[in-house]
Amino acid sequence: MPVSCIIPAVDARQVARGVALGGVALAVGAWSAAGRGREMDRDAFRAANRRAGEPADGFCRGVTELGSIWASVGAAALLAAAGRRRAAARGLSAAGITWLAGQGLKKVFARPRPYVADAEGTNLRIGEPNGTSWPSSHPAVLLAFLTVVSRDLHVGRLGQVALHALAGSVGISRIYLGVHYPADVVGGVLVGKGVAAAFDRRR
Repeated sequence: MPVSCIIPAVDARQVARGVALGGVALAVGAWSAAGRGREMDRDAFRAANRRAGEPADGFCRGVTELGSIWASVGAAALLAAAGRRRAAARGLSAAGITWLAGQGLKKVFARPRPYVADAEGTNLRIGEPNGTSWPSSHPAVLLAFLTVVSRDLHVGRLGQVALHALAGSVGISRIYLGVHYPADVVGGVLVGKGVAAAFDRRR
């Protein structure tokens, strides 16, 4: 498959939108890194991290890994096997770029995970993941993948809402399970949307 079919042609408006979303993400990261922003983020985390019972525990543990890069690899393989190679390749490209961007930003911001910053005040409900906290890669990767694939497959408005809700559920699960702050998730969502914005809608 030609690279031009996977990587989108440059469109100034889409690039500008992606850069703007990335800028907002960086602003969220900076705001939550210190001072009042960090305090508000920690307070919101403590509220969302409270135990809500076994059903919530099970749901969040079950849904959270849908945001891993390996879940996107698996979904792309299924799409390719079903004859949707272009959508699979573009979706996986968006997910991969988002994952790489997230890993780079984690090194720049180096924000400690909640269970590292406040071990006694954090309810950790899964094993400790690798890397630092900001941004959250799981919702970022999933949202980038789903946004590009749903556009390429012409998924309807209702279907897109459902897919965005799924990505949102993954983001919430990361907070509830004790591995990310709310600002990490917001930043991740903005990064994912920013990368997806660079992939045009033309077929």
